[in-house]
Amino acid sequence: MGHGGNVIDELTTDHREVEELFGKIDALPSGHKDRKVYADQVTIELVRHSVAEEEYLYPAVREHVANGGALADKELEDHAQAEQIMKDLEGCEADDPEFDRLVGKLMSEIREHVADEESNLFPRLREACSAEALDELGDKVRRAKSMAPTRPHPTAPDKPPMNKLLAPGAGMVDRVRDVLSGRGKHD
Repeated sequence: MGHGGNVIDELTTDHREVEELFGKIDALPSGHKDRKVYADQVTIELVRHSVAEEEYLYPAVREHVANGGALADKELEDHAQAEQIMKDLEGCEADDPEFDRLVGKLMSEIREHVADEESNLFPRLREACSAEALDELGDKVRRAKSMAPTRPHPTAPDKPPMNKLLAPGAGMVDRVRDVLSGRGKHD
């Protein structure tokens, strides 16, 4: 993740990458160990994406879009639900009967969230902000993703300023844990 372009292009590309990982999970039979590897990769990408949205996208929506506060609050609720599913999924192996249920629920939640963002939030933001503002937000989102946590932290703050203060430290700890455990890496 970190593609360049304005915030909408950046986040839309993230959405396509996550959907591609969902396809890899769907292509494997139930219980296959690589389903867990791909689920971990999905979680890493979704957490980084969500943290960046919470730090920069949703505050911009609150500021620039009519009724942006309610729109941002709904998106934060979606994130909280998905993050709890990811936290529950973290404790399951691919052969756990709960794994398939949770990964299916995550896919459904994320697909609905993506459809809403792309058909509602993004067009409204594009209309409300200048091209320069969208480009600047894209840069901020990319920087945030590079420092963001890679594991779900459902009880962590999701609104500024606390999320911006705590996310880099949690991100560093998560990345060290990922390297040491090999999480999200294909054998």
